[in-house]
Amino acid sequence: MKILLTLLEDQIAPRFDLTTKVLIAESEDGLLSGKFKTFILPGPSADELCSLILKENTNIVVCGGIEDTHYQYLLWKKISVIDRVIASSEIALKQILNSTLKPGAIIGFPSIQFQGKADE
Repeated sequence: MKILLTLLEDQIAPRFDLTTKVLIAESEDGLLSGKFKTFILPGPSADELCSLILKENTNIVVCGGIEDTHYQYLLWKKISVIDRVIASSEIALKQILNSTLKPGAIIGFPSIQFQGKADE
């Protein structure tokens, strides 16, 4: 199985259409096979990214926000899309392998708790 993660540094990129870096990982039986590819795209383009996804025979795409047109296109091409993910690429990849990553997941960020009253 091939998994493509859209990246912004080491995090899942917040927008599919502005992604310029992707990581493709291969797994077998829920374990990483050790085959990784990183692509630096010449510029942001959702259409070019979709072409790369098809060319690389990707099975799963993990991304932040994605326009419905591209989302529906990838689904039509039988590619699973896990979107609206906010996480590091490492944590997202681990959760994919465990089959626990869900659309809309926010993972690995500490919650902020405020104490006391806000200044008025």
